Amino acid sequence: MDDGKPTGPQAKWWSRPAEGRPSRSGPENRKPETQAPENQASETQAPENQAPEDQAPEGRAPETQAPEGREVQPSLPSGPPLHEPDEYSTPPYGGPGPWAPAPPVQRPTPAHGTPVPPQAAPLPPQPSPVDPQAAPVPPQSSPQPPHPAPVPPQGAPEQPPYTTTHGAGGPGEQRSPSSQWVQYDPWGAPGQPLTQTGPPAGTEPGNRKNRRGGAFAGVLLLTLVASGIGGGVGAYIERTGGLTTVELPQASHDNGDRAPESVAGIAASALPSVVTLHVSGTAESGTGTGFVLDARGHILTNNHVVAPAGSSGDITVTFSSGETAAAELVGKDSGYDLAVVRVKGVSGLKPLPLGNSDNVRVGDPVVAIGAPFDLSNTVTSGIISAKQRPITAGGEKGDGSDISYVDALQTDAPINPGNSGGPLVDTQAHVIGINSAIRAADSGKGTERGGQSGSIGLGFAIPINQGKRVAEELINTGRATHPVIGVTLDMKYTGDGAKVGEKGPEDGPAVTKDGPAAKAGIRSGDVITEVRGQRVHSGEELIVKIRAHRPGDRLELRLTRGGKELSVTLTLGSASGT
Repeated sequence: MDDGKPTGPQAKWWSRPAEGRPSRSGPENRKPETQAPENQASETQAPENQAPEDQAPEGRAPETQAPEGREVQPSLPSGPPLHEPDEYSTPPYGGPGPWAPAPPVQRPTPAHGTPVPPQAAPLPPQPSPVDPQAAPVPPQSSPQPPHPAPVPPQGAPEQPPYTTTHGAGGPGEQRSPSSQWVQYDPWGAPGQPLTQTGPPAGTEPGNRKNRRGGAFAGVLLLTLVASGIGGGVGAYIERTGGLTTVELPQASHDNGDRAPESVAGIAASALPSVVTLHVSGTAESGTGTGFVLDARGHILTNNHVVAPAGSSGDITVTFSSGETAAAELVGKDSGYDLAVVRVKGVSGLKPLPLGNSDNVRVGDPVVAIGAPFDLSNTVTSGIISAKQRPITAGGEKGDGSDISYVDALQTDAPINPGNSGGPLVDTQAHVIGINSAIRAADSGKGTERGGQSGSIGLGFAIPINQGKRVAEELINTGRATHPVIGVTLDMKYTGDGAKVGEKGPEDGPAVTKDGPAAKAGIRSGDVITEVRGQRVHSGEELIVKIRAHRPGDRLELRLTRGGKELSVTLTLGSASGT
């Protein structure tokens, strides 16, 4: 060790007041300088995160540039230390004191040939608190261009890789790595890559922010997915009432029994006896309904249902079970609009029981069964809305030979084209009428038999008492008889009642000689106003009332002659139908 006097170039240290002690200025308060150990480079002050300058020429300390507008504080003159150096380094004089700089760090000399890393890019200036009495930190105007650091010769002391952060170094003072050197392992194998200074890989602030941003995005995505799943589950639970399978309450299976007088009971009893007829001829075809009269295969229907077949057409019968069979015409009558067909080779037929139309009262419930618009086994229900409704239907030929005169039962049970010939049954499933005509709202022509207009609640059925008599005659003789009184009526008379005409067919007498009317004393020009106490308003109504009876029945009539009212009694005659 030398005598303590500095030799050669020596770094100067700026003074800084210690904590808790008053600051003093002047030469008497200068901090003593210590000599750096032999063969050890002294540490120089540099701003934070700024690389040290190249070494100054011999005998000169490095210069610092003051910020614009501020004076550069002159460096303190060097002088002898305030105390003799302690060769045993006994505190407080041998070691670094509060005002002494920290000793430089001695690094092992790298092995010969170990590659030295290039100078790293300078770090941007970082703001730091400045000691009021310390020297001003020169601003960094622009980054220093990178240049390779000198490689120290073998055996020379290594330049200290650390500089103090603020002013002179002291005990406990933080030190930041120099940007001029990178940390490497001098004891490692030659050729190994040098490690970069600073925090470990993956811990830089940018990476940390990226990780935080990625974690936040993941949490946000997970929240959205969970919200969607939760919303879907909530909606499902709200719709279904829970996560379990929904089972709605339902009545247990019954045996299908219904009260016999209910519509279902009536339909179950009557349907096996109802059939659908498909008729085709040379010029036209049609569909209608019929019902079984006996076990021999006789079926009753309307005349206008089978009329398209003519004398050589085909008639096919379809039962409620779906079985079909060919049928042949037994007999028909246009005046009553009734016909009978027969099927052969069919067993197990169930006849539909016949009721008594004279027992029917207005308001009685009824059920109509048929095939409206070819929809087989259709059941509708209603009531009897009127009785003894005189109607005429047909007349398409123009000569009056096809006009039907019916003293009909009126019902509001829906009846449509295709229901013709089907049964109108009471609550006991007994036939009380044969559905034949409807009143169409759009025709304006009165009652029609074969029109395509729908039901408006005005349907008409031939009373079964009349149908029974006609069916029996058609089955037995092939023809039906009509009751007559033996007069020719004036169908153009517009007054109240039915007027006896002046002339008969082929200019003959209007009152048939020796006929029922002639025997009762009825003359040409008389106006018949009542039949058995029922008022008659037209010639059609008189025909309807007469045909509602059988030949041989006795009828009491009231008439007017020359302004006088008379009463006569007659016995109905018989005429062959067509």
